[in-house]
Amino acid sequence: MNRLLLPSLLLAFAGPTWAAMVTQAVPYEIDGKPFEGTLVYDDAVKTPRPGLLMVPNWMGVTTAAADQAKGIAGQRYVIFIADMYGKGVRPTKPEEARAAATAVRSDRPLMRKRAQAGVETLKAQGAKVPLDLASLGAIGFCFGGGSVLELARSGAQLKGFVSFHGNLDTPNPADARNIRAPVLVLHGADDPAVPKTQVDAFIAEMTAAKADWQLVSYGGAVHSFTEPSANVPGRNEYNPKVAARAYQAMNDLFDEVFTGAR
Repeated sequence: MNRLLLPSLLLAFAGPTWAAMVTQAVPYEIDGKPFEGTLVYDDAVKTPRPGLLMVPNWMGVTTAAADQAKGIAGQRYVIFIADMYGKGVRPTKPEEARAAATAVRSDRPLMRKRAQAGVETLKAQGAKVPLDLASLGAIGFCFGGGSVLELARSGAQLKGFVSFHGNLDTPNPADARNIRAPVLVLHGADDPAVPKTQVDAFIAEMTAAKADWQLVSYGGAVHSFTEPSANVPGRNEYNPKVAARAYQAMNDLFDEVFTGAR
């Protein structure tokens, strides 16, 4: 079994598996306000590797997000988890997360600015860790998936964008013409948070823009299918089989686009 493809299963293993994994808090500023993300990488790897911006779910920068990033990173990627709320905003329950996420979702220019600040902070880590600056992408989960799609619509100069069970709506569908790299949407076919009308609008948006896009719809999967803690049947529910397939699809896309970048 390839450990890079099953991040959630890695959580079951003890310390030696991650003996070289580093999680490091990284402070930065946006418009003079403090933010703090997390850098995740394997410091046993000394050669430059691709970098991924990771926008987490609506709970923001958490230990769970760092654990998820460890499993994804392995020896393959350097990951920077973006702070979309600000250093002083750390939701501890869904009501707080909903309020924080809604404040950002209701201001798409702000969402794009904060996601792009995460990209710039990731790039800056190339002075500290072996990072291939020609091979950078973005991934996001739930709220983070929608954030990554807005980053793509902004025209961000990355090699690929991947959304896991993310929102697909946008107030500015014409902005899809700015997309400069492949977009991969990994979607639960039965996700009540992303109804068919939203999926159809996204398909129409991408088609009109002539973007390079894929949407993989996983039968039987609902929202949060990559989240081991998700346990609301029929709404937010972890699906390890679908999660493994989705991570494989992500790696396949980045293998393709990063190989072309080198």
